[in-house]
Amino acid sequence: MQRGMQAWPCRYLRLHYFPAVQSITPASVMRIAVIGQSLFGKEVYKELVKEGHQVVGVFTIPDKAEGKPDPLGAEAEKDGVRVFKFPRWRVKGQALPEVVEQYKSVGAELNVLPFCSQFIPMEVIDAPKHGSIIYHPSILPRHRGASAINWTLMQGDKKGGFTIFWADDGLDTGDILLQKECEVLPDDTVNSIYNRFLFPEGVKGMVEAVQLITQGSAPRIPQPTEGATYDPIQKKENAKINWDQPAEAIHNFIRGNDKVPGAWAEVNGSKLTFFGSSFTSNGPNTEGEPLEFPGASKPALVTQNGLVLFGNDGKTLTVKNLQFEDGKMIPASQYFKSSDNTSLQLSKEEQAIADDIRAAWKRILTNIPQIEDSTDFFKAGAASMDVVRLVEEVKLKCNGLQLQNEDVYMATKFEEFIQMLVRRLRGEDAVEELTIDYVEKDINNMKIKIPHQLFINGQFVEAEGGKTYDTINPTDGNAICKVSLAQVSDVDKAVDAAKEAFENGEWGKMNARDRGRLIYRLADLMEEHQEELATIESIDSGAVYTLALKTHVGMSIQTFRYFAGWCDKIQGCTIPINQARPNRNLTYTKREPIGVCGIVIPWNYPLMMLAWKAAACLAAGNTVVLKPAQVTPLTALKFAELTIKAGFPKGVVNILPGAGSLIGQRLSDHPDVRKIGFTGSTPIGKHIMKSCALSNVKKVSLELGGKSPLIIFKDCDLDKAVRMGMGAVFFNKGENCIAAGRLFVEDGIHDEFVKRVVEEVKKMKIGDPLERSTDHGPQNHKAHLDKLIEYCQTGVKEGATLVHGGKQVPRPGFFFEPTIFTDVEDHMFIAKEESFGPVMIISKFTDGDVDGVLKRANNTEFGLASGVFTKDISKALYVSEKLQAGTVFVNTYNKTDVAAPFGGFKQSGFGKDLGEEALNEYLKTKAVTIEY
Repeated sequence: MQRGMQAWPCRYLRLHYFPAVQSITPASVMRIAVIGQSLFGKEVYKELVKEGHQVVGVFTIPDKAEGKPDPLGAEAEKDGVRVFKFPRWRVKGQALPEVVEQYKSVGAELNVLPFCSQFIPMEVIDAPKHGSIIYHPSILPRHRGASAINWTLMQGDKKGGFTIFWADDGLDTGDILLQKECEVLPDDTVNSIYNRFLFPEGVKGMVEAVQLITQGSAPRIPQPTEGATYDPIQKKENAKINWDQPAEAIHNFIRGNDKVPGAWAEVNGSKLTFFGSSFTSNGPNTEGEPLEFPGASKPALVTQNGLVLFGNDGKTLTVKNLQFEDGKMIPASQYFKSSDNTSLQLSKEEQAIADDIRAAWKRILTNIPQIEDSTDFFKAGAASMDVVRLVEEVKLKCNGLQLQNEDVYMATKFEEFIQMLVRRLRGEDAVEELTIDYVEKDINNMKIKIPHQLFINGQFVEAEGGKTYDTINPTDGNAICKVSLAQVSDVDKAVDAAKEAFENGEWGKMNARDRGRLIYRLADLMEEHQEELATIESIDSGAVYTLALKTHVGMSIQTFRYFAGWCDKIQGCTIPINQARPNRNLTYTKREPIGVCGIVIPWNYPLMMLAWKAAACLAAGNTVVLKPAQVTPLTALKFAELTIKAGFPKGVVNILPGAGSLIGQRLSDHPDVRKIGFTGSTPIGKHIMKSCALSNVKKVSLELGGKSPLIIFKDCDLDKAVRMGMGAVFFNKGENCIAAGRLFVEDGIHDEFVKRVVEEVKKMKIGDPLERSTDHGPQNHKAHLDKLIEYCQTGVKEGATLVHGGKQVPRPGFFFEPTIFTDVEDHMFIAKEESFGPVMIISKFTDGDVDGVLKRANNTEFGLASGVFTKDISKALYVSEKLQAGTVFVNTYNKTDVAAPFGGFKQSGFGKDLGEEALNEYLKTKAVTIEY
């Protein structure tokens, strides 16, 4: 019986035949013989031991010529387990009696074969009480044979995975015990599937299979005959590329042979092997130097992005790396420069490093008596784990220098490796780094680094004319730093960069899933920097640090993660239409990005408002020119820095701090901007809408002012209503677009409600937002503080009762007391106009007058949010139906979520942020009709 499978142990999607088994202590200890080799076999062995099973023997391959043991055998020997290293189990088809006898001496009840390249006789397979189980890296019966994963990729399968089956006397034909599937990604290689799914999930799967056998519940599912294939072993001689096929098929062939055995083609009489293929479908920018391959439909192009190859369908793929017959690997973009053998002269210090690295090579390549300059790392016997070890050795010896595994494959000879390493240490091979003129501050028990220039086309730059302004810390009124002040010409530069990135750049050609990966990476970086972001947000906007950490930054991270998941789920539909007989028609729709989008955001949640709009915009595939509020630009600029670290192409995101009258106006007027997303006041929203219409009829979405009513009935949970009512008004210092601008409290509980609210407000600690005990920080800026003082003075003049607050707090900074007004009549200014601050406006209504209070609540031109507190579910449903607002909260408030659409009615605007509906704001629908 042949067992020659490769254990290319992908992402867990689905378990066939039975649900995943949780790790449990076996009902009885199973005596197991592990037969196989490799790191995969080692990990299976370790997990079986961890689960409590008794491994009575390990049967592996003999040590390598240089005396290096297989990882499985070495691990078992450390544990004192009997290890057998048979060079063979049978001769001329007959089992060797002495080998079988030694095997039987361990008394195994089950054979586990995680990865085994040897021929195991049936006398061994059938010997244990429970037989033998084997791992195979495909969804059997498809791709039987030793090169299963190669063929999964070469044939362009959309699904891969592995099977654990009961061994029989056929070749991968035994009954199925379990299977797990994974998605095959467009640019997967054998290594990437191995690392992502087949290795980690394969180890778990083997352990699950043993548990099922132990419990007596392991199935035996006969393999179906339909769909069965047997694929030959993939070797170098049959890995030559056939150019007469579509580009995607060539791409699949190359990645299916990456890295072993390596797809190759002849050029100038010698073999050239290809690695790192990506299918570019519609083709990249095809400017490059031609390279002829015999039989190819047209010459390949050596470009700065790699080697562009053409299929017979005219579509393209790009190869990243090339390997010559002598084993030397180079970036494909360097093909015509590979003859440049200029060697660096090493300094005394660099020579010392070279000696250290030579010693590291010697420790890894123990079979080589001496490391010469010409020693080839892989020809000397190094394997993939040795690559990881070498990368770590370099990191240790070279002050943390982080090489990639790919770097080792690109410089396999010692002399080449040292030359590459020294160039890295000198910075000669470094990718051009982002230059940032940081403002650094030691604050909140950390050092924060704040960019303060405009961000255009992937670079931080000065504004036209070098113009700047001070951004102010509302806690003390002092300047944090000078920030570049964008001018009209800067808008034009940013829009040009965004347009180029959308129409001709990598972003516009990127597939949706890769776009999602970038956005996920950005969210991860935001999470890594969340304390720094929250600190910057706190000193720039006055937000209490703990709230900034949880909401301003925390919800921003959630938003980007949510929309990252949408990237590859944006799709159209097919539509049945009236046929023009005798012809037939197919009509379908496509959801496409709009192009360059201008986003203008307010100052109350600087980072979160950016996230609410930019995340959906980017997920849809657009590019962005964003104007943060002039008084709170800093977290937007820090965000810009993180987009570059995440790998966003230049021009995709552009950030322009500046005056709304100048920058916002130019974005609204610009003919190349196709969409404006705005959050701010209703008057400015109207002006933007007019400008968008007059310029080029831009698509526009507006989230504008509010005067959100909160109705509190006497049958409510009063404790909860007091607590939530305070949050509805004072959350984020009242600088909250959906803040309850007016509370209607039923007469029967009015006085008690007011009494309790006043008691709670007096307990609130006003102070430095960076102090963890602070409840209420400063208002955002001086002009807003002055407006609140005037607002409260107007309320008093009109006859409302000022129960608490209404004044500036006597301390440095822009602090304002939490304020409570009662006896507010419907005609008063404070009953109709939004304060956008910590001002609670309370009006009473007659007991039982549900329709009357609804009429008063709806008697406003605003309709952003609303709320109701009552224990009567019928009343709650009736009131929520009648309230004219985009959001209604019942027995809660401020409960927004990234998955729930957010937006207003009437003069509170139109369009949605958050949820699936937000994507519609940044997409256009194209209908295509085909007659056939």
